[in-house]
Amino acid sequence: MSNSSIVPSAPSSKVKVATAAACDTSLKRKRGMFQKDLQHIMYGYGDDANSLPETVALLEDIVVEYITDMVHKAQDVAADRGKLLTDDFLHMIRKDMPKLHRCHELLSMNEELKQARKAFEVDEDKLASTD
Repeated sequence: MSNSSIVPSAPSSKVKVATAAACDTSLKRKRGMFQKDLQHIMYGYGDDANSLPETVALLEDIVVEYITDMVHKAQDVAADRGKLLTDDFLHMIRKDMPKLHRCHELLSMNEELKQARKAFEVDEDKLASTD
């Protein structure tokens, strides 16, 4: 799509075009960040072990766009506080029960891992002090 085909009808459309161009630039800089992970996920869901690079790139674009959109929406929710919290993301997916349950499961597992690491660090400190 060329800029000559876009006819701005209001000043807000210029802002949208500039924002879209900025998003395209930021996506180009981040390309390839999730490729290995996405290839493993695709293989887990039945794709070939060596997925087509075009397919992985397309899926990566979709994932990055989804994550960016969710972060922007969560920032809008948290605008009054000025601080982005985990609860803001949970608020965004509150109507999608499978995602919400999976997020709660992952958050509780993260807490368990933090507590296990903390207990392990305490044990290491005690062993080091007894030597």
